[in-house]
Order: sequence, then C-alpha cells, then structure tokens
Amino acid sequence: MFKHFLFCFFLILISGVQASNKDKILENLQNTENLNFDFEQNINGKVEIGNCTIQYPKKIFCEYQKNNKILVSNGKSLVIKTISSFYRYPLNQTPLNLILDKNFLIQKIENLKEHTLGKTFINFEIIEKESEINIFFDNENFDLVGWQTKDIYQNINVTYISSIKKNQKVNKDLFELPSQN
Repeated sequence: MFKHFLFCFFLILISGVQASNKDKILENLQNTENLNFDFEQNINGKVEIGNCTIQYPKKIFCEYQKNNKILVSNGKSLVIKTISSFYRYPLNQTPLNLILDKNFLIQKIENLKEHTLGKTFINFEIIEKESEINIFFDNENFDLVGWQTKDIYQNINVTYISSIKKNQKVNKDLFELPSQN
C-alpha cells in the first residue's frame, strides 16, 4: 500500500514539474513585448509576402514586397495604403484587433483546449463575435507562427510568419498612420 501511495505521489510530483505546452505558450506570450517577422499571407488564394513589426498592444506595421503596400495600426485605426488606394478602418472592426491584443490571447488560450497538428504546430481556435481565429504556435519553441481568420464576409486569411525576432528596439514613429496623399 505504501509503495502504491509513493508511486502515485511521484507521478503527481513529476506531472506538476513539467509545464504543459499551453503553459509554455502563455509564458512566451507574456514575455513578448514586440515581434518582427517575415510573412506570407494568403487571402482567398491571393498570396503576398513582406515583413511586419508588432508592438503589443495592438500596433503593427507591415511592408509588402509588391505595390508599395503598407498596413499600419496605431492601436485604434488600421490603414492599408498602396500607390493607388487608401483604406482606413476602426481596428476593433477587424480580426487583427484580437490578434494584436496579447492579453486577450492569453485570457482565451488559458481557457481553450490545444490541438496538436502533427509534431510541428499547436493550434487554438478562438470564436469571438463574428470572427473565427485559428492561432498557431511552434511545438518546439512555442513562438507564434501564424494565424487564420475568417471575417464576417467569410473571407479566409492565412498568415504564416518566419524569421521571428522578439523584443527588439522599435521606433515608436513606425506606428504613425500615413496620410492619404
């Protein structure tokens, strides 16, 4: 009986010492102030590539390789600008509002079941208001590696990120919204 008790105690002790994947992801997110990364984005079959910087909370600057396109959020508004077009949206009307809010992500992930995809990715599915977000993390280093969103118009946006650099010095002026000119 004592051996059985000791064995159970040992198993409980070992399971408590090893942090779960979810705990490692949450700790990694908590310790991340900003990210810089390359991306490949596929929106309904149209693929674009570029580089982004995220500054938590809710700021992003992305330069696309073609069309002189940029995407910028100052935390309140989102601007997408090319040579020939200029669009401004309230950030809270876009799925990026949730993706760029690490406290929201942490709160949601704490209460969600993780899904392991092969040996490579860990996925969490977030349904919020009229948006569906799948967020993906690397199964080895627990870094954010991408997301998939479906907006109210049923557009699917898949973003893969790579060459990730965390907690770099970031120029705050990067997140100033461009003018329409």
